[in-house]
Amino acid sequence: MEINQTVIIIAVTCLVSYLAWENRQLMQRLIFWSPAIKEGQIERFITHGFIHADGMHLLFNMFTFYFFGSVLESFYRAFFGGAGFVIFYLAAIVVAMIPSYIKHKNDRNYMSLGASGAVSAVLFAYILFRPWDMIYIFAAIPVPAILFAVLYVWYSIKAGSKNNDNINHSAHLYGGLFGVIMTIALEPRVINVFFHQLMNPGWTG
Repeated sequence: MEINQTVIIIAVTCLVSYLAWENRQLMQRLIFWSPAIKEGQIERFITHGFIHADGMHLLFNMFTFYFFGSVLESFYRAFFGGAGFVIFYLAAIVVAMIPSYIKHKNDRNYMSLGASGAVSAVLFAYILFRPWDMIYIFAAIPVPAILFAVLYVWYSIKAGSKNNDNINHSAHLYGGLFGVIMTIALEPRVINVFFHQLMNPGWTG
C-alpha cells in the first residue's frame, strides 16, 4: 500500500504550524528572515513553508494543496525513487523564495511564512494536465483552471507592484513558474497533453 504523501505533508504542516502558534520562539526560529539566513541558517528556506500566520492561512493553503496534490503526486511518484513529489514540494518552497531573499537580504524587517509558493507550484503544474477542470473560488464560484491561472498571475503582478499588504505575491508567481518548468522538464510530453486538453475542453459536452 502506497503512503499518501500529500496527506503526510498536510499533517506535518498542520502540526508544525500549531506548535509555532503555541511557542513564539519556535515561530521566530522557523520563519523566513534574511539576516538569519545570511548568518548560516539556510534551513529557513524550507522551514518557513511549514508555518502559517493563522488558522485561515493554513486552511486555505492546505485545502488547495489537498485538492490538487493527488494528481501531481501520482505523476511525480515515477521520479526520484518514489520521493519525487516530496522533493518537488520542498524545492518549490525554496525556489519561490529566492527572488524575495535577493530583494530583501539586507532588510532586517522583512519576514515571510507559509506554503503558498509550493501550493502555487502544485496548482500550476496541475493545470498542465487538466486546464479545463473547475476551480471553486471561495469554495463556491466555479472558474476553469486555465482562466484562474491567467487571473491569478494578473492579480499577483498587480498586487505585488502596489506592495500594500503582507502577502508575498512574488512567491506565488515564482512558485507557479517553477511548477510548470519542472513538470515539463521531467516529462516534455506534458506540453502535448496540455494543448490537446486546451483545444478539447470536455466541459463543452
